[in-house]
Order: sequence, then structure tokens, then C-alpha cells
Amino acid sequence: MELKALSVTELNKYIKKILTIDPILNNVSLKGEISNFKLHSSGHAYFSIKDDESKINCIMFRNNVNLLNFKPENGLKVIVKGYISVYERDGQYQLYAQSILLEGLGELHEKFKKLRNYLEGEGLFSPIYKKSIPNFPKKIGVITSPTGAAIRDIISVISRRNSLVNVYIFPTLVQGVNSSTSICENIDKINSIYDDMDVIILSRGGGSIEELWSFNEEKVARAIFDSKIPIISGIGHETDYTIADFVSDLRAPTPSSAAELCVKDLRDIKNFIKIRYEQSKISLEKNIVNMENRLSKLNPMNGRKIVENKLNTYENTIHSFKQVMDFSVQNYLNKAEFKVENLGLKLGTLNPFSTISRGYAVISNDYGTINSIEEVSIEDEIKVNLKDGHLICKVENKYKESILNGRIWPISSK
Repeated sequence: MELKALSVTELNKYIKKILTIDPILNNVSLKGEISNFKLHSSGHAYFSIKDDESKINCIMFRNNVNLLNFKPENGLKVIVKGYISVYERDGQYQLYAQSILLEGLGELHEKFKKLRNYLEGEGLFSPIYKKSIPNFPKKIGVITSPTGAAIRDIISVISRRNSLVNVYIFPTLVQGVNSSTSICENIDKINSIYDDMDVIILSRGGGSIEELWSFNEEKVARAIFDSKIPIISGIGHETDYTIADFVSDLRAPTPSSAAELCVKDLRDIKNFIKIRYEQSKISLEKNIVNMENRLSKLNPMNGRKIVENKLNTYENTIHSFKQVMDFSVQNYLNKAEFKVENLGLKLGTLNPFSTISRGYAVISNDYGTINSIEEVSIEDEIKVNLKDGHLICKVENKYKESILNGRIWPISSK
């Protein structure tokens, strides 16, 4: 049986199909060294990955290139993830790279993600804990290497924008074994000694993830969070992000940007004051002109009439108040007089002397008024009070009023 002859295109498509459905080749991780790296104007990257004995051509499309956090260079040891396929036009198989990691840094990336998620869960990145940056700081503490480019950039920017600001430099290790300890010590030192420090800039220049790793340490993150003085981070390049950036009160993309965010340009401040001064001056002059125009329209006669009208209005108001007050006082006095008269009448009815004047008598002894015959005995002396004097009498008999057969019977006698 004679097999059908395939075209070159058909063969390449068949090979591509075979490679595509292979589970290993469809998701492969390849480690090696970058060589022949070229970044095309289209944004695609073309390069090779090689070891001591072999190499394979690679391509990375623009959207994946833009996600890289470092600049690929020849000679770098990397781990490339992607899939194997065939470029049909040339009949050449190659690795289509989807991501590139520096070899040995995969563990650091995982450690970074784990710590970031842990601290975020604790709330160290929450905006509610971010301290505000003062608008016009007088004292700025800078924690960075005294020999790096970062400190030169910061001093240059601050001195150019506002030479009245005092900058305090705290020499710090920003890379290496003891760098995280050095950073923490200087943060604590500024907080404990310099209570009048307005803001801290934590900074260093760009570098690889290994070189920036001290800013990804947990103790550095907690030192930043515990700082009473607001901290601006300016670490690495714009695409570099560290744990310190997430915890700090304000993140700047570069050391120079940190200085710009910290200090307002004195020229801008002067221009702002000048503009507000001119606005206030124009507003004041306008108000003066308006008042002059209003005054020019007034004459003495009109002014006198206005004053007299106001005085008459006040006088009428006072007179009305006086009438209301007089009426209220008189009404109160009438009510009070009526109450007093009623009370006098009531007291008159209770007055014992008014009763005596009508022919009655009030009888008493040394103990008080006598209301019952039970209160006296035979031979007792009693006092009889009349309207024009009193009598001293002696009790000879006591009679109990008891109607019995029309007679009053004595209770006792001598």
C-alpha cells in the first residue's frame, strides 16, 4: 500500500499537533542560561536557553514580557516556564515562554507571598493604621546607605525643593546578613531619641530580589508598623515592591520620588501664597469700592431720617413693652389683693373674739380652754371671758344635758 505524500506544511502542522497534546511538553519548566537575548520593537523577546551541551530557541510575547520584574540579560541562570510548539513557517520547534524566574529565587518568591499574606491577615497593611505625612516637615530622618546613589538623590531633591528643611542621615546596612537588624535599630533609635522628627524616609537603590530581601523581613515590617513617626518607603525601582512598601505609611516608586513626596517645593509654596495674596487684595479692593459707592449715594438728610426712623421705631417698641409690663403688674397686684381679702374673711370667721361679741363666752382654766364638763371638778375655779372682760367663778354643780321627761338632771353637787 502506497502512502500519500504530505506537503511540508501538512507535516509541520501534524508535528505541532503531536507536540501540543503531549502533557509534558505542553507545560514544561526548563532551567539554563540565557543567550542571544533580543527585545524586538514589537515588544516580543527572542532568546535561547542553553546548558553545557545543548540549547533551545525561545520566544516570549509582549504581554508576558511586561510582567517580568527584572531585565533578562545574557548569562543569567533562569527557570523558564512555557510550552513546546512548532513555528510552521521554518519547521522549527521552540519554547514559548510564559514566565521567567531567576534560578534559586523561586523559594524567595514563595516566602515573600507567604509573609505578605500573613501580615496582611494581621492588618499591618490596613489603611486605618496609616499615619498622615506632615505638609511642612522641618526635620527628616533618612535611613539608607551613606555611600549609595539613593542618599545623593534624596539630598539633591530636598535641597533643590526646600533648603530650609533639616535632613538627618542614619547610616544603615541595606543589603546583606545584618541589614535587617541595622534597619530596625535605626527606626527604633529615631523613635526613642528624636521625638521632634517629623518624618522618616526608608530608602535604597534598585537591585535584584536577593539584594532587596532585607526589606522583606518580618521584623523590619513590624518595626515600621510600630513606628510613631510616619515612614515613607522609597525602595528600588518603580516595579519593585517589598513588604516594607506595604507596611509603610506612604510608598514612593523611587528614592527621588520619596523626597519629592516628603518635601513640597518652596517655589510652589511661594507661588501659592502670592496667588492667594493677589486674590485677597483684589477682593478687598472690590469691597472698598462697593462701600465707597454705597456711601456716595447717602446724604446727611437721608442719614438723619434713617436714624430718626430707627429711634422712633425703638421708642414705640419700648412704649409697647411698658404698657404690657404695666398691665401685667397691675393684674398681678389685683389678684394678690383679692387673695388677701379672701384670707381675711376666712380668718374673721375663725376669730374667737367675733364669737364672743355675739353674746357667747369662752371658759378656761390654768390648762387651757374648757370644752367639756369632764375637764373640771366641783370647787374648781374657772375663768369666763366675755366681750368686755372676764369673770372668775367657782364650780358648784355640774349638769349633764340629758333630755328625760323634759328635765335636766345634775351629775353631781356639793
